[in-house]
Amino acid sequence: MKFRRVAGVDEVGRGPLAGAVVAAAVILTPERWIKGLADSKVLSEKRRNQLDIEIREKALAWSIARAEVEEIDQINILQASLLAMKRAVEGLEIQPDHIKIDGNKKIQMQISMETIIKGDSKIAAISAASIIAKVARDKEMIELDKQYPEYGFARHKGYPTKAHREALQKYGALSCHRKSFKPVQDVIRIQD
Repeated sequence: MKFRRVAGVDEVGRGPLAGAVVAAAVILTPERWIKGLADSKVLSEKRRNQLDIEIREKALAWSIARAEVEEIDQINILQASLLAMKRAVEGLEIQPDHIKIDGNKKIQMQISMETIIKGDSKIAAISAASIIAKVARDKEMIELDKQYPEYGFARHKGYPTKAHREALQKYGALSCHRKSFKPVQDVIRIQD
């Protein structure tokens, strides 16, 4: 079956100790091809930022959504990721007739869908979604870094690097930290 409007869907930020999980949905059109789409993790920050602008300009539709830290702590990171992806699809101005999701988990929607392992490196629309989601989340972490420079969010983007874990130990957990994640729980236990 040939689908006319296929949305690629991906999320970023499942592994970090801080910040929301961010998802995007993108419907591309062959009339406005975007050269150089790839999994956001293999692109330089500069190239991701360039592609982010081009995707927003050329895509038939795009949407970015999120699940907040409180939701991650309530329903777990997997369910929060699926929720963010569902919100991204719901946020599209044009309803897709099919969605392709990076990974192996479907979202709860009444739309034809398929999951594709490593889809962000195989399907252009999923690559586009991974890029705009990553750029959006990275910008949030850079903003957070301005508020809390001692944590180094601009460098590690909330991931559990040695520097981030050391800052957690030294300065304690912030409201943006995921309290259901073990390294944060350990610090909270010490704080209490």
